[in-house]
Amino acid sequence: MPRPANPETRSRLLEKGGDLVSSRGFNATGVQEITAAAGVPKGSFYNYFDSKEAFAVAVLTEYWDAVVAEFGAILNEGRTPPLSRIARYFAGLAEFHERRRYAVGCLIGNMALEVTPTSEDVRIKLAAIYREWSAALASCLREAQEKGELSAAKDPGQLAIALIDTFEGAVMRAKVERSRAPFDGFERLVLPSLLT
Repeated sequence: MPRPANPETRSRLLEKGGDLVSSRGFNATGVQEITAAAGVPKGSFYNYFDSKEAFAVAVLTEYWDAVVAEFGAILNEGRTPPLSRIARYFAGLAEFHERRRYAVGCLIGNMALEVTPTSEDVRIKLAAIYREWSAALASCLREAQEKGELSAAKDPGQLAIALIDTFEGAVMRAKVERSRAPFDGFERLVLPSLLT
């Protein structure tokens, strides 16, 4: 009779394996490396995840949940003007990457670059994350329109997508250059041009 799954082991697989995927990439990280990093037998992996793709979906879920927990509330701070909230939100994300010395980039963007036609579950999870991210920003942008901070001619949904896409580009460039300069450019040039 198989032993029941241990939540601590699953958490360790996600933590250690997630670190490997972040630093090496999804395609370059094997199940053997994930289990070795977590200190569990390779066969145990499949007690917790049906496949490597299922593991990737779980890692993405944990990563996104952590981003929302740390930064999501910024977009809903009612006492702060909406456009200031958006600027603070992206400044917080930039500081998050700075703490990591720009070395690993954004797991969401990294995984999006690595998704193949055979990783449909990963692609679906990434699309859901992008939709949720866009919706949170669009809600704040609509509030900015209601308060007269943002032109009524702008489409909040499309603007939210443009902000994410541009920020993710800055993350990738910061990763390559190991520099804050792309975030400075985003804050000084992109935000003002999109949000006026």
